[in-house]
Amino acid sequence: MSATQVHINELSQLNARYVASLDEDNLEIWPRFFTEQCLYKITTAENYQKQRPAVLIYADSRNMLHDRVNALREANIYERHRYRHIVGTPLINSVGERTIQAETPFLVTRTMRTGEMSLFASGKYVDQLLIQGSELAIEKRQVVCDSIAIDTLLAIPL
Repeated sequence: MSATQVHINELSQLNARYVASLDEDNLEIWPRFFTEQCLYKITTAENYQKQRPAVLIYADSRNMLHDRVNALREANIYERHRYRHIVGTPLINSVGERTIQAETPFLVTRTMRTGEMSLFASGKYVDQLLIQGSELAIEKRQVVCDSIAIDTLLAIPL
């Protein structure tokens, strides 16, 4: 098995655990997928392509991710719903000595407490991952949504 294939398998497992934490409402686990000093942001494809700084969600440390989870649990008021992520095969763009650059496509369905389901988001994760022994950690994750029309109910991370 090639080194790239090993990294694809590791990243696929990381993404599977990552989306499971969101889909199963184990949000407290979600920040653990990131390095202490990390970058997480959600933006649109248009903003990403034109390198505009506008983002929908921004965090630049694991502590900020923990704060987001705490706000979702304690302070924010939003209609309860669930996500279900479908994540594609990662595309490894480059592998360095300690980092991997990759992109992974995703779809997210949203199910409201009434049972109504909809395609909530599609796009890609644009990642810089840190190689830590036999595991990967997310150093930078840009969630690039295909649509410029983002639902105002974007509360749970993607």
